[in-house]
Amino acid sequence: MNTIIGPDGVQRCRWSDAAPEFLHYHDTEWGFPVSDDRRLFEKLCLESFQSGLSWRTILAKRENFRAAFANFDINIMADFTADDVERLLQDKGIVRHRGKITAVINNAARAQEIVAEEGSLAAFIWRFEPDASQLGEPQTASTSVESIALSKELKKRDWKFVGPTTVYAFMQAMGLVNDHATGCAMRDKAEQDRQIFARP
Repeated sequence: MNTIIGPDGVQRCRWSDAAPEFLHYHDTEWGFPVSDDRRLFEKLCLESFQSGLSWRTILAKRENFRAAFANFDINIMADFTADDVERLLQDKGIVRHRGKITAVINNAARAQEIVAEEGSLAAFIWRFEPDASQLGEPQTASTSVESIALSKELKKRDWKFVGPTTVYAFMQAMGLVNDHATGCAMRDKAEQDRQIFARP
């Protein structure tokens, strides 16, 4: 079973019970559609940092990441210098990985290019929303045709740390895919949000 009965008697995705901080994240963020460029970019960055680590580690440090990376404002991050990289490498509140730090700074500049071309990062990303009728059972895949395509397009645009698995986790979290488990109380809520969501 991919679900579990929570402390309040509500049935949820099993992973929501894995750590105390997961419950609120599961119920209010994960799987609900997002069109805000800052939030989309933040999540792509955090998924990049998660590579090889647990989401609990990243979620626990999310406020520290926001403080360290100018609240993931692409226009500020794109101007980060080598001095900023060294500053970030000394910041114990985040994941101090030089490759990932330089990658997300690079990705901010690449995001600026997409915004200049497409009008918004959201308009570009939501073009890769899968057809829900073509998806399999929830929480059985780690990639999709669309996550592979989005990853490929981002890499072609010189984004870093955006492999298909990272991109699929991003798509799950940002509501491009409703991957709440069958029987999870949030699945219907996320789907209702997706039905009224104005695609950019």
